[in-house]
Amino acid sequence: MEILKEKIREYGVLVSDNVLKVDSFLNHQLDPEFIVAVGHEFATRFAGDEVTKILTVEASGIAVALTTAMEMKVPCVFAKKNKPSTLQGEVYSSIVHSFTKNETVTISVAASYIDSNDRILIIDDFLAMGAASKGLIEIVGQSGAHLVGVGVVIEKGFQKGGRELRKSGVRVEPLVVIKSLAAGKVEFE
Repeated sequence: MEILKEKIREYGVLVSDNVLKVDSFLNHQLDPEFIVAVGHEFATRFAGDEVTKILTVEASGIAVALTTAMEMKVPCVFAKKNKPSTLQGEVYSSIVHSFTKNETVTISVAASYIDSNDRILIIDDFLAMGAASKGLIEIVGQSGAHLVGVGVVIEKGFQKGGRELRKSGVRVEPLVVIKSLAAGKVEFE
């Protein structure tokens, strides 16, 4: 997706050899036209997979998951971090560690929103170590639903998350893969 590479080159901020900030268009301030284009791209890539629901985790994955769901005309479900008191009844949950935020949280989805008849597409903004995706996959497994795949806007190919998911048989569709962030330069695969 060339528009994404252009946005990363122009607006991305390298914090370190492992961290790329894309706050100005993807996960703090949103560029609405770009987010709609991302949703369209994911919907195109998974068009023949009979997806019934989009699943993400709050918060920065919600925008791209929502535009994907709108394009595919299916509901968008997001896992809540730190189960709120309003989440009652049967719940699917998983423990996820965020390496960026250096925190561990329990993500939860009400069982009434995902069931064994669903075909789930996971959508997120980043894939690095794979913790969020693995947690969401665990929730899909608890529900008995079928996992169609994982769509991510940006995969950090130099970290292990994508490789591990693919090795376990998960279809992973990144819009761009970053090969390296070393020496203050973004290098794409």
